[in-house]
Amino acid sequence: MLAGRGGDGGLSFRREKHVPRGGPDGGDGGRGGDIVVVSNADLRDLSAFRAKTRFKAGSGGPGRGARKHGADGESVELHVPVGTQAWSPAGELIADLVTAGARVVLAKGGHGGRGNARFATATRQTPRFAEVGDPPEEAEVELRLKLLADAALAGLPNAGKSSLLRRLSNAKPKVAEYPFTTLAPVLGTVESPDGAQLTVADVPGLIEGASEGIGLGHEFLAHLERARLLLHVIDASEDDVEERFHTIDRELALYGAGLDERSQAIVLNKVDLIVDAPTFHVDDPRIVGVHAVSAATGEGIEALKRWLFSALPAAPEAVEEPELPEFRFYRPQAPARRGYRIYRTDRGFKVTGDAPKGQELEAALRAAGVRKGQDVEVGDESFEWQ
Repeated sequence: MLAGRGGDGGLSFRREKHVPRGGPDGGDGGRGGDIVVVSNADLRDLSAFRAKTRFKAGSGGPGRGARKHGADGESVELHVPVGTQAWSPAGELIADLVTAGARVVLAKGGHGGRGNARFATATRQTPRFAEVGDPPEEAEVELRLKLLADAALAGLPNAGKSSLLRRLSNAKPKVAEYPFTTLAPVLGTVESPDGAQLTVADVPGLIEGASEGIGLGHEFLAHLERARLLLHVIDASEDDVEERFHTIDRELALYGAGLDERSQAIVLNKVDLIVDAPTFHVDDPRIVGVHAVSAATGEGIEALKRWLFSALPAAPEAVEEPELPEFRFYRPQAPARRGYRIYRTDRGFKVTGDAPKGQELEAALRAAGVRKGQDVEVGDESFEWQ
């Protein structure tokens, strides 16, 4: 993504009838537009960025005569769901948007250049140069979404998580009789008879080694971090129910982020495929409930819903606290302003300060708009641009 370049300052002199020697009146250039990311409570995923991944803000307009300032460039706002994180290519967290309406500038537009009217002094009454606008910031950012859910479904592939979510909520995830049907997180809303709502997330099935990047689990384990409760779904028709629990529990512990300390409710699914009532003999203080259900027939679903609303009351509305930031911002301090300036003159361009060398200087002048045949002054040296 590329922010907008600052507009060049105006190089102009007052020209009016009966005013033979009008003074400088070039206005300042406009500021370049920013690239801004905004969290939107109405969005649920980042699918809007699959088709378009490159964004460019508008450049600032040049300053004009009569001390008229150039127009500011148009900023680009990228709307993302609450819970979105922005990461640098080096793996550094730039921003974590944790509340609705949070705004973070990912790339700043360049400042507009000063017009020649700003350089007029008592001893320099006709400055024939104006400042070139600053270049914009360019950023490569990876957006990642951590779902904000009251409860999240965890379990081995084909445990019936997607079928359970369809029964519990208004979500319509794909359901099939083979592993890894779910390839992306799905968020559903569970409603109680009195109108209260809870959100439940279904993430792809986990396997042994998921915490080390094996299978589909590693990429989506992060979605479990923000859930208040883990619903551990286990296929009750298999004989090794306890071992299946321990398999996923080990992956949660290896992943870290406190997942191994999170409260869990055990959901023994597919009880319609067995004759006797399922049993679960794991004594663990983190387990706050054990429920036997059938996502296929609906057995035990209403009881599970009622339990969810008693165990997880709807989260209270957020109270505005001035000391609480809307987002967590980890971006390092921006680099200092460059140690040189480029000015547009009536004959070409002039570079002052600690001018760069070689290709860097050439790139800076090309960005400023230098053309063949124009004079370029760098310090005490002057040459014609070829």
